[in-house]
Amino acid sequence: LLAFPPGFKVHHKVLPTLKQRHDKLVIGDPFDWGTAESLAYATLLDEGYPVRLSGQDVRRGTFSHRHAVLYDADTGDAFAPHGPLCRGRARFDVFNSPLSESGVLGFEFGYSLDYPDALVIWEAQFGDFLNSAQVIVDQFLTSSEDKWHRLSGLVLLLPHGYEGQGPEHSSARLERFLQNCAEDNIQVCNLTTPAQLFHALRRQVLRPWRKPLVIMSPKSLLRVAATSKGPHRPVSTIDDLTSGQFQRVLGDTMKLDPATIRKVIVCSGKIYYDLATAREARGISDVAIVRLEQLYPVGPELRSELAPIKSGTPIVWVQEEPQNFGSWYFINAKLSELLEDRFPISCVARASSSSPATGSKAAHTIEQNQILDQAFA
Repeated sequence: LLAFPPGFKVHHKVLPTLKQRHDKLVIGDPFDWGTAESLAYATLLDEGYPVRLSGQDVRRGTFSHRHAVLYDADTGDAFAPHGPLCRGRARFDVFNSPLSESGVLGFEFGYSLDYPDALVIWEAQFGDFLNSAQVIVDQFLTSSEDKWHRLSGLVLLLPHGYEGQGPEHSSARLERFLQNCAEDNIQVCNLTTPAQLFHALRRQVLRPWRKPLVIMSPKSLLRVAATSKGPHRPVSTIDDLTSGQFQRVLGDTMKLDPATIRKVIVCSGKIYYDLATAREARGISDVAIVRLEQLYPVGPELRSELAPIKSGTPIVWVQEEPQNFGSWYFINAKLSELLEDRFPISCVARASSSSPATGSKAAHTIEQNQILDQAFA
């Protein structure tokens, strides 16, 4: 992925990013989200599977993490480093699309039906851009198998997470997808590590059956690894890719004694890093944090993870979204039965709201701190 045509001049701000990825892999350092995504495409192409990606600014990546297509700084000529990796029938297509989400997503849905052997991805620039394509989701993506026995492996990457950027740049309307979940029709994930993304993308085409995959894709987590220190960073190692596999549930990294746990926090996505950092800063050692990486289908993995915890221990679902948005209503309907009524279940979230998020950065920060205080109370 660092092999360029003779004389090709990579932009001076892009080349260090690509070189840093290479160097981290060589010396065995943990690496970031963009590296894992790039390697997922590279390994699939090398194994003969086509990869297709479309959406607004997907060549660069809205958050400057992808750089799937490079441009000569002097001539403007385009070059895709993944292209030479293609084997057999594999081809690598990356297209920046116009802001016509319904048309583009509809096209990619149809493409996924005709090319079930390809990894086909549509990415929204921000998750809320899906609003303009909701009809495609409801009428085709989540219901085509039930209505017409048509199987699609289309992947949706929807940037989602509360960063204080306002109501139109916070939510990919996770609750809408969960409301449509039934009969194992789709997969909905809110991932926390690069390795999880790597394995989730690869399993889309390596498995012998096809289901749409909706990923609540991160924003700030894409960039955090390069600047932050400490144990609570969204990074992975090469061993996580070569020896690991996708995990629907990630257990507590502190390995607490189950007998000492007074509360279990169950969460999904970016809020995990806020919770883990706050727990360490506050010196808390009797609260476990479990990540539900795949929100649907929900399997027995969560029940197995909580099996050592004594019955009656409070389970708290923690989310960034307002209580009437996000996962809570869906999770609340599932957890009691899944956990065999062993635990009392409650929720910590932003107050119910008609808007997905506040438009004030200051208010966002206050709300985020309130979530952490309530979670560990």
